[in-house]
Amino acid sequence: MTIFWIVIGVVAAIAVWLIAAYNRLVRYRYRAREALSDIDVQLKRRYELIPNVVETVKGYMQHERSVLENVTMARTQAMAQGGDPLKRAKAENALSNTLKTLFAVSENYPDLKANANFLDLQRELADTENKIQASRRFYNGTVRDYNTAIETFPTRLISGTFGFGAMEFFELGSEAEREPVKVEF
Repeated sequence: MTIFWIVIGVVAAIAVWLIAAYNRLVRYRYRAREALSDIDVQLKRRYELIPNVVETVKGYMQHERSVLENVTMARTQAMAQGGDPLKRAKAENALSNTLKTLFAVSENYPDLKANANFLDLQRELADTENKIQASRRFYNGTVRDYNTAIETFPTRLISGTFGFGAMEFFELGSEAEREPVKVEF
């Protein structure tokens, strides 16, 4: 009779562990999805600010039309990306680079730099860029925790069975994007 209770206890302990491990993996997966959604919220905010910046700058920079077109094109390409974090990261980084070019070129226009609307939009956009970076770091941290959980023993024994696959980090698309931006006038 004692062996029966020992077996029941072991089975119950394994069942409790399975439930706890499964719930932990679900929690990590949803946390990563929430973090990716936070990135989307900040990107949407940036997408909404960019047309306002471009319109404000247009009047001052008639002969810098290519810079404005590049920003608009990069914004369109970034918005068209699907849910794949790697594709989105590449498009978002290209957009960030064109915005840096836009602000570097705006330095040539003292009236534009003094324009209150432009300064407010520039501050808003800088704040949004900071929030996007924070959201990306948070997403990558949650993906790290999730991937670590599904790859470590003993959770690895059940992660594949229940369909918990590795998630990808939000990374730069190329080595060139890791180089510092050079601004020349």
